[in-house]
Order: sequence, then structure tokens, then C-alpha cells
Amino acid sequence: MNHLRFLRYADEVARAGSIRQAAERLHVAPSAVNRRIQDIEEELGTPIFERLPRGMRLTTAGELFMRYVRGRAAELDQVRSEIEELKGLRRGTVRVVASQALAPRFLPQAIQAFRQSHPLVAFDVRIGDHVQAAEALRSFGTDLALVFNLEPESDIERSASLEQRLVALMHAQHPLARRTGGGLRLRDCADYPLVLPNRDTGGRQLLERFLSRSSIRLGPMVESNSFEFLRGCVFDQRSISFQMAIGVLPDERDVVAREIEDRGFPRGELVLASLRGRQLPVIAYAFMEFLRERLAQLA
Repeated sequence: MNHLRFLRYADEVARAGSIRQAAERLHVAPSAVNRRIQDIEEELGTPIFERLPRGMRLTTAGELFMRYVRGRAAELDQVRSEIEELKGLRRGTVRVVASQALAPRFLPQAIQAFRQSHPLVAFDVRIGDHVQAAEALRSFGTDLALVFNLEPESDIERSASLEQRLVALMHAQHPLARRTGGGLRLRDCADYPLVLPNRDTGGRQLLERFLSRSSIRLGPMVESNSFEFLRGCVFDQRSISFQMAIGVLPDERDVVAREIEDRGFPRGELVLASLRGRQLPVIAYAFMEFLRERLAQLA
């Protein structure tokens, strides 16, 4: 299947943005990559890349061709998975893009449980927001997305969803943590330093949606795209952060979560999705069904 390997050369150039970087990733000579690109362009009768001073950029024709290449690669993965299934090996790699809140506990536990009955299966997990997840699905860069607030799109198949609340995170010695009563109101947080996830995250978007129609004003002292960093910030025993409830570690002694009790505070939606019309590899489909069951148990 040398022709498939040559198509991969073009795909790698598109991803890397240069022939030299693509050649390094492919462990071949740059001249070999360039020659295959020229062969493809000659066969198609049109350039698929613009040659720029600092790299390569897909032409409009190239974008159409890359869509074809990645679609064929995804179909080949499906065929290989089915062949392995027939052989009884149950091998393969499941690719997932997931929200940060799922990284500490939910997704690792789900993968561990799935691998108990599928020990030969590998996983490629990337952390990203709903925009990155949708792009990865459309470019065949992932099999599944498990992210918050994924917008309904005609080409995205939503397999399951789970409503989630936003909670405030603070150190166990924080004054609000020691206060009697389970929850708190956002106004209670205004007198303390806030360390917030950036505006791309589902939790921050829920917070901003509520604040846009409220008289409460919350100014972040720190913003970050790293939940691990934000969690570390609350150890000053004064700061407060926010996270989706599914990301809370129930056995963590030093950090506590308090539900937000403001009336009308919105809830997030955790969505399990794949690309509509795409036939997933057998093992990816099996893991999707497995996740559906686990999400149903939390509903």
C-alpha cells in the first residue's frame, strides 16, 4: 500500500506546514517528500500547496484533497479494526478529545475499566475545548469527543449527554469552607481572590452567562487554561476557583467543593459525540457504548 504512504506524506506536510518538518516526523528525506507532493500535483493537474517563504499552505484544491485523504485513512482504520476483530485480537487505538474536568478522575477510571475486558487496546487522549473537539472530529483527528457545551451541528452525532453543575473550589481552611451550610452564592465569593479558568472552558462560560444578567461583578486575580494550576492556587487558603462537578476529587482532603445556590444559575451539558455518517472502528464504537453506559449511571 505504498500509495497510502505517499498520501500520508501530503497529510503530514499539511499538518506540519513545511516539507522539512514533515520529513523529520516521517523519518524520510525531504527530497522524497517533495517528490511525492509533486507527483500528486501532477496527477491532479493542480497545485495542492502554496509554496511560501516560510513553509507550505494548502490551496483550496489542497483542502478538498486533504478531506479525501483523511476520510480514506479513517476508512482504512475501520477496515483494520474489523479485521482484528475477526481475528479475535481486539487490538486498536481509540482516540478521544475530552474536557479538562474529565482528566483527573472520570476518563482515567473509564479507560481503566474498559481495558479490563480489552487489555490490548491503546488510547490516544487529548485535552481540549468544544471548538477543538469539533475540529478534530471533522478532520478525522479523533474518533470521539467528550466535552462540555458542544453546540448542535448537523455533521456532529450526539450519542449521549449529561447535565452538570458548576461548583466553587477552595481550600478546606478557607473561611467559606468552614461556614455552616452546604452551598454558597456568587456574591459570597466577591470578597476573595478569584482564580478562574479561561473563557474557552465550559465552566467559565456558564459563569459569564450568569454574570451578564446579574449585578454581581467578579474580577479574576489569575486566569489560566490549566485546572491543575488553578487547583494549586487555592492552597493560599483565600482564593476561590470554579470547576464542573465531575472534575472534583471526592477523596482530596485539602480542597473542598461548594455548590452554587444562586437562583437560575445555568448548568453545563457534557456531550459524547462522533462525526455523523462516519463508521467508527469497532473498538472505538465499543468504547463509545461503554461511555454511554457510564454517563447514564451518573444521570
